[in-house]
Amino acid sequence: MERTLKQQPSPAAQVDQLFWLRAYAALCRWQRNLHTRSQLARLNSRQLADAGITEAQRQAELEKPFWR
Repeated sequence: MERTLKQQPSPAAQVDQLFWLRAYAALCRWQRNLHTRSQLARLNSRQLADAGITEAQRQAELEKPFWR
């Protein structure tokens, strides 16, 4: 039985793949930020109190851009 060697991707291909993985991770993080902030915006005062979040904290979070 013959053994075959797997070819390793070139360093340039690895850098390119890493770039796309990081870009995808950033997009996923931004989408999660948008989703959780929209949920936070829908909470009423009782739900905020249950979560231990003040109205000022909520406003500060909602004012952030989606990428932070």
